[in-house]
Amino acid sequence: MARSALLNVMVQAASKAGRSLARDFGEVQNLQVSLKGPGDYVSQADRKAEEIIYNELSRARQGYSFLMEERGVVEGDDPQHRWIVDPLDGTTNFLHGIPLFAISIALERQGQLVAGVIYNPAMDELYTAERGGGAFLNDRRLRVAARGRLVDCVIGTGIPHLGRGHHGNALIELRNVMGEVSGIRRMGAAALDLAYVAAGRLDGFWEAGLSPWDTAAGMLLIREAGGFVSDDEGGQAMFDKGTIVAGNEAIHRALLKQLRKPLAGK
Repeated sequence: MARSALLNVMVQAASKAGRSLARDFGEVQNLQVSLKGPGDYVSQADRKAEEIIYNELSRARQGYSFLMEERGVVEGDDPQHRWIVDPLDGTTNFLHGIPLFAISIALERQGQLVAGVIYNPAMDELYTAERGGGAFLNDRRLRVAARGRLVDCVIGTGIPHLGRGHHGNALIELRNVMGEVSGIRRMGAAALDLAYVAAGRLDGFWEAGLSPWDTAAGMLLIREAGGFVSDDEGGQAMFDKGTIVAGNEAIHRALLKQLRKPLAGK
């Protein structure tokens, strides 16, 4: 595939940060780790990868704003463009030597997602998408899975842990979906889950309690692969609500139906 200059900038930043993460992943037992909150870790590797991405993108596109997991909001001179970056999605997997983690970079232009990159350096899998240009895995065109019935599907999700989310609601949602599908998977890295939906590895995905940097690039990948993405009520307030539901048209609709069943305290 022929990449635009913009996508090349994003791929270069992700690749450079990925090489840093790959080196640190090999020495994961020696990393110094600080505790941000219950069950939520940030490592030197995380900060280093974010610094690499920030420097690469700032140099290539001066003035663009940033929304980053560690730095937060960085206002630029160009209010029309915003990078949305997670330098290490799946930090807990990374720290436990599980090779399911990724760098996620998306670009918003006037509030609309126009480009996205998700890179898993442990498996050397690079997912890319541009608005109107399709989605790709290592230059292979992606399409969401074509299965039309939940009973045939493997669905991904996230499960809240210590200090995160409404555990009662999550268990009820899980119960409502698990009885209707062929399998449930919990990978521990939402960006990769969404990339897997775009690649047809997962038939659908849902999760609550997510941040824009977890989902932005994956949302564009799924749309460009022919899939559907919404919040848990079928709207487009994914960033505001922190919820996401994804799949092809039929599975997306079927998941929403299951998730609309009564939750705890309702």
